[in-house]
Amino acid sequence: MSTTFDYIISGAGTAGCVLASRLTEDPDVSVLLLEAGGPDSSLLFHWPAGFAKMTKGIASWGWSTVPQRHMKDRVLWYTQAKVVGGGSTINAQVYTRGNAKDYDAWRDEGGCEGWGYRDILPYFKRAEGNERFSDDYHGTDGPIGVTMPKSALPVCDAFIRAAQQAGIPYNPDFNGRYQRGVGYYQLTQKNARRSSAATGFLNPARPRKNLTVMSGALATRIMVEKGRAVGLKVRVDGKDTEYRATREVLITSGAIGSPRLLMLSGIGPADHLKSVGVDVVHDLPGVGSNLQDHVDICVLSECTGDHSYDGLQKPHRMVMAGLQYLLFKSGPVVSSLFETGAFWYADPDARSPDIQFHFGQGSGIEAGIAKLDNAGVTLNSAFMRPRSRGTVRLASPDITDAPLIDPNFWSDPYDLKISLRGLEMAREIMSQPALKPFVKREVLPGVSDPAAIFEYACRMAKTDHHPVGTCKMGHDAMSVVGTDLKVHGLEGLRVCDSSIMPFINSSNTNAPTTMIGEKASDLIAGKPLLPAAVLEWERNEMKHYAEA
Repeated sequence: MSTTFDYIISGAGTAGCVLASRLTEDPDVSVLLLEAGGPDSSLLFHWPAGFAKMTKGIASWGWSTVPQRHMKDRVLWYTQAKVVGGGSTINAQVYTRGNAKDYDAWRDEGGCEGWGYRDILPYFKRAEGNERFSDDYHGTDGPIGVTMPKSALPVCDAFIRAAQQAGIPYNPDFNGRYQRGVGYYQLTQKNARRSSAATGFLNPARPRKNLTVMSGALATRIMVEKGRAVGLKVRVDGKDTEYRATREVLITSGAIGSPRLLMLSGIGPADHLKSVGVDVVHDLPGVGSNLQDHVDICVLSECTGDHSYDGLQKPHRMVMAGLQYLLFKSGPVVSSLFETGAFWYADPDARSPDIQFHFGQGSGIEAGIAKLDNAGVTLNSAFMRPRSRGTVRLASPDITDAPLIDPNFWSDPYDLKISLRGLEMAREIMSQPALKPFVKREVLPGVSDPAAIFEYACRMAKTDHHPVGTCKMGHDAMSVVGTDLKVHGLEGLRVCDSSIMPFINSSNTNAPTTMIGEKASDLIAGKPLLPAAVLEWERNEMKHYAEA
């Protein structure tokens, strides 16, 4: 196999798969795509309900945070994907993009011209193959299948009614004109299977002769010569090999992996690199800073009967569910387990919804959350725009040592205040009349004293697995890449994943990461960018003004 390619991509996660697919559409371009994890060959990656196994350690790096000093020094499990397809292979398949104002803030507050909502909406649409919506906000022909839930239980409709009783209006499309409201999530599924970046983007590109994919290949160092990235050192089965890029090295290892690789390569804050014994190649203070993540707190309720998927843990029911799926592509296996939710306001002065709810059709779905003996349901509430900022740092120069991940949760008191208000709102929803036939009692938190609630929050809060921002885009002293995603001060090197977000988006982060990969592919290939979107309601207003 050749060791020289036009482009080398480090990380076959969501963005990496997008880049590999789009760049190799040009037959004259050669691409090497590297993934430290294994292939997405297990059925658990493709059967939607397999998500329940993923947060418990399958196909992940096995990392945890450092003690969180504002959570009574709790150490949180921190799932980061280690498999082809990355987060899109192991997530809950919830397709949400965030709020339009998130991206306008990238432009207006973050100085990222060209990344406002109307600039990036066409890239969301290009990636999307939506089976229901075809309008200004949605695409129907893209590689990623987007569907409505096909196996939601009656308790989901009861949850939607309960949220409306609590004052949250119904919304049929969280990705349309309005984000606020309660309703069914759209899911990244196609033909009753998970639709990941691996299945949607990468697999159709694999037969191309100009694409080489290597799994089990750990990038250990970016090679820099005379101020230019020229390739990567890669470890496969304990053997190190140098691969050279004649055009560019593209880093897509995620919000933890990308800054980690940069710092291991001597690219990052000089003081930190020197303190852990890494020779400084390029002093770039912002690498590994600006870490943002969503943290959620759950309400766990016991059901009055067999109203959730908890009963499927019984062997005979698991067998029946598997047969139903294999024969009819229906039933529990088609469920992502989190298929309904809501966006609403904990702070009435917030510029857009600041709380997201995920309603889980079971108990103990995610790691660290108790499983009930009887059937149960879970409602997660998460604050969407945290003010706290954390870091990713090296423990040593050794690639085998886990990074020091410090999200610094709740370091800003406002974050704690709004998180606790979100928990209170979740309890209000779960106590509404619509859920009375389904919900017997609240099991967690089960307390009301403020001190006890804080204790519960510190004990049960968990990451939503949405880290971003550690190689942020912008032009200030702490930015790492420009709006073209080129690393400041170096040639031939770009970062093209969720780590470039200056501010976290107000929802799940996989769809925005796909969008970043789509736009990055045009930037890298030198193609004209897609024209900014003009929405129908804006056209009507412009027509009205023209006729007035």
